[in-house]
Amino acid sequence: MEQNQKNIELAKMKSLSLKDWSEIKSDNAWVIFKVMAEFVEGFEKLARIGPCVSIFGSARTTPDNKYYGLAEEIASKVVNLGYGVITGGGPGIMEAANKGAKEAKGKSVGLNIVLPFEQNGNIYIDPERLINFDYFFVRKVMFVKYSQGFIVMPGGLGTLDELFEAYTLIQTEKIEPFPIVLVGSSYWEGLLTWIKEVAVKRERNVSPQDLDLISIVDTADEAVGIIDKFYKKHNISPNF
Repeated sequence: MEQNQKNIELAKMKSLSLKDWSEIKSDNAWVIFKVMAEFVEGFEKLARIGPCVSIFGSARTTPDNKYYGLAEEIASKVVNLGYGVITGGGPGIMEAANKGAKEAKGKSVGLNIVLPFEQNGNIYIDPERLINFDYFFVRKVMFVKYSQGFIVMPGGLGTLDELFEAYTLIQTEKIEPFPIVLVGSSYWEGLLTWIKEVAVKRERNVSPQDLDLISIVDTADEAVGIIDKFYKKHNISPNF
């Protein structure tokens, strides 16, 4: 834990160091190539995998937490419907979902992000289906493009980021709609109540119909049932 904190502090110091214009120009050129390489690798690998459902949630969730077991169960049921499972590749809920997919003999995909504290892919990801990213925005494109649905377990800032990315893109019709399912009513109801009471009713910053783009459930059967019901009426294809 202490070493992780040191790595974070070193990364912060490095990011704040001054650069001259020639260094900035050179760095920008390399960034462009790195971003392109990540997009190419992601598109090539994920296009071969077929329809998948992404399962999100906290990296801090321990195996004795009820949501860890629930994520395993959901992933297993997703596989039984014929989908692969995509996660962020790390520990916690991500590990649980990959484990559930793996043990159900399904495709277990991990889109791992390289972080200052060195998150590594969990052991339940198919080795050929582990992709490492330096850039969050490239990774989020992969989630959205190749997922037929988002199942969102309790999580932190990263989980919220991924949730609202998809929510916004569907609401603005930049992508085709797909199910967004929040699992754990006691965890998510406060957020949805705030959106409804403050953002929709009081401030009118969100349209009432946008609330229909998200479902809240508490069981694996409910979560997977929403995905199944949706694709009995809609075609399965990449989202853009």
